[in-house]
Amino acid sequence: MTDRIEYDEFGLFYQNAAEYGLPFDAPPVVRREFVEVAPGRGLSALVWKDAEPELVFVHGGSQNAHTWDTVAMALDRPLVAIDLPGHGHSDGPGDLREGQLSAHGNAVDVAVALRRLAPAAEAVVGMSLGGVTTIALSAEAPELVRKVVLVDILPGIKSERAKHIGDFVNGPPSFTSLDELLERTARFNPTRSRSSLLRGILHNAEQQPDGTWVWRWARHRPPASDSDSPPSEAPATRHEELWDVVSQLTVPLLLVRGMRPDSVLGDEDEEELRRRLPSAQIAHVETAGHSVQGDAPLELAALIEQFVFGT
Repeated sequence: MTDRIEYDEFGLFYQNAAEYGLPFDAPPVVRREFVEVAPGRGLSALVWKDAEPELVFVHGGSQNAHTWDTVAMALDRPLVAIDLPGHGHSDGPGDLREGQLSAHGNAVDVAVALRRLAPAAEAVVGMSLGGVTTIALSAEAPELVRKVVLVDILPGIKSERAKHIGDFVNGPPSFTSLDELLERTARFNPTRSRSSLLRGILHNAEQQPDGTWVWRWARHRPPASDSDSPPSEAPATRHEELWDVVSQLTVPLLLVRGMRPDSVLGDEDEEELRRRLPSAQIAHVETAGHSVQGDAPLELAALIEQFVFGT
């Protein structure tokens, strides 16, 4: 019988603090909330602090709300981090098209959750799939989106730029041990510390009764599909239609672009944003790839603080 791994999702914050030199006098005040978004379907979220949330965070495909933990600790503000449909502790999606999560379907669900949890937030921060969901949310429920921060994502993402994500996500459906899962994750994330990768796995995977491990997001998806990277028969670009939404935005927008080769954006994407929305602000993070919140969380937190609050 394989030993069961004990997991306390609120017991690992001291590791985030130690790794990034953040103060840690006491664990942060964080609770998990569930909001019914449709009959029999609910979204889960992490609610940080007991005050009215000032920020909303929406993670990327195959991630979960805990991807923002270090950013949230660095900001030290009341906020909400959503688990997208089919991810983390949320129920499966109501809108699944050709094996892909729909940005619009996500936005409909997220809008319901935010009206309950964070109706007055100053900004919505979305990474990758969470970024296109945020753009769709600005059209679905504009009253909930006062500022937009897009983390390494824009409409029209090119499939070849996201191939490395698809290669990781479209891997084995299960793993015989936590060590096997960690080794595979480390191969695809060579710049991350083993401790941060293990922490991320514990938040994003679950051990089965037979001792094997599966990704939480994989429970709700057909095999060999991934929300951030289209299958080979899909169009060369995805979410192209959301450029029209970006062009019509009247709220401030900040794009935070990772500049390492594993970013999914190129200079041409940035140029298209400037053409479509001349008022957009753009920040480059040289030490980050696609997952800026994992590669450079303190820098991302500082960029969000300055853009949203001017401090």
